Amino acid sequence: QRWGRRDLKAVVLGELGNRCKTCGSHKHEEEFVEALMELGGPKQGSLLVPAHDASLLAIARHATTLSESFVVATPPWPAVARSIDKRETYEHAHGIGIPAPIVRIPSSPSDVTGIVDELGLPVLVKPAISHVFVSRFGKKMVAAATVTEARSLVDIALTDGIEVMLTEIIPGPPSHGANYNAYLVDRSPVAEFTAHKLRNSPSRWGSPRVVVSEVIPEIIEPGRRLLGSLGIEGFANTEWKLDARDGIFKLMEINARHNLSSMLAVRCGVDFPWIEYEHRIHGTLPERPPTLEIGRYWVDGVRDLSTSLQSWRSEGLGLRDIVRPYVRRHTGAHWAWGDPMPGLARGWDTIRRGRRSH
Repeated sequence: QRWGRRDLKAVVLGELGNRCKTCGSHKHEEEFVEALMELGGPKQGSLLVPAHDASLLAIARHATTLSESFVVATPPWPAVARSIDKRETYEHAHGIGIPAPIVRIPSSPSDVTGIVDELGLPVLVKPAISHVFVSRFGKKMVAAATVTEARSLVDIALTDGIEVMLTEIIPGPPSHGANYNAYLVDRSPVAEFTAHKLRNSPSRWGSPRVVVSEVIPEIIEPGRRLLGSLGIEGFANTEWKLDARDGIFKLMEINARHNLSSMLAVRCGVDFPWIEYEHRIHGTLPERPPTLEIGRYWVDGVRDLSTSLQSWRSEGLGLRDIVRPYVRRHTGAHWAWGDPMPGLARGWDTIRRGRRSH
């Protein structure tokens, strides 16, 4: 409705793929692709947009087949493979001189002691591929405080066939996080956006719950160089953290898909989904770089309020800090008066989860 286009055709695959336990794309990839091809009949020629890692992997890997029915909105498979596997991501970053955490890969639990001696404690146990780890542990990563804990986590993961890494912890609060988003054509950005993370859920190692748009020059050049050197074509999001030890932003991860807080960029004037649609469907690009609105917040209200109530002391948040994003210009993660269904669905989902927990 906002775009006012009657010929708009797009299929967006987001969180639904993670919730479908019998047809989830990370567990039954071939069946997932077959189901998409069946959908391709009535949706012929639509833009196919993956919005989480499992569907990204499946769609990028089978892009040639899916392109028979859809216009596939993913970067090339080699670029996706290197961005989604954090071992390859960090190896590539180090190779081109982009700061990133020190990473060691245990081949067995017996390797853990030597690695911890090198990296120190606590140490992060992180997956090579995030969504597989989350399906097993319910978290994106786990901070191990002891050698025994790290060894146990590695043992469980390797036994289940999940490849993991041990990485140093980049010190600093959640507010040291930042995003560089870009849409690239011929490995050069035609639109860019940067934002500063303020609060996560869970507090220390979780996904963002409050973000604000800012110009962050320190991550723009390395972000351009990283995505261009990987061969990214289309949209990608890179996540960074300012290291409290040396004041340098370190690469955390690359998402070769639209990210959780994408609507912030849209509301700030950098409409990446529309740019991708116009480019891939009609072959047109913006005549000039979009103008960025500075100082607009993105708020996941449900998670922010619940996490703030639980963690405000440990996060050092005062009432003014908690309230500020809500009284300033902001964009809701799920709620909009002109499109209330996502917000209503999220609220109902929260109520159901609360009932199950009791």
